[in-house]
Amino acid sequence: MGQINLPNRITIARIVIIFIFLGLANIQPSPKISESFAYLAHVSAYILAIIAGLTDIVDGYIARKYNLVSDFGALMDPLADKIFMVATFIMMVEEKLMPAWIAVIVIAREFLVTGLRLLASSKGEVISADRWGKLKTFLQMMILLVGGASWIGLFKLADIKIFWTLSLWAMAAITVFSGMVYFLRHRSLYADKV
Repeated sequence: MGQINLPNRITIARIVIIFIFLGLANIQPSPKISESFAYLAHVSAYILAIIAGLTDIVDGYIARKYNLVSDFGALMDPLADKIFMVATFIMMVEEKLMPAWIAVIVIAREFLVTGLRLLASSKGEVISADRWGKLKTFLQMMILLVGGASWIGLFKLADIKIFWTLSLWAMAAITVFSGMVYFLRHRSLYADKV
């Protein structure tokens, strides 16, 4: 069995970071846990979420630049992304930072496109991220950054309510649109042959 290359190590580290993030994010003040300790845990969780997001950029860049693309990376990198998105968006709903329907849209789109990619892969095709997919990812990361900053108390979402609401709607709209683009562009994969 060969050694695990650097991009794959980063992907594995991202999955580990996500679960540490979840553990820290769920520490709440109690008779045995002080408010300051819980706050420190939440700040640490926020920093780990940012690191997890950055590792997604880094591992892909290294894999492409140094031709270290592997079957393991092709499988695990998208799965790590999905775990990260599902975990963070569900947590944002739990913390009342966004309505549940927006998280459902984000999560449903991620799994639908993943299914389309698996179908393409079974037919020997690769569906690469397009500009709409990249814009969707950027907007989702910005939502996570701003929502997370509010969650750890850097500011109150109520102070930017209109901006926040418009941002959530814009992100949801681009998420839906980008998913539709994939399915329309690659409809030959699933459309019945006449």
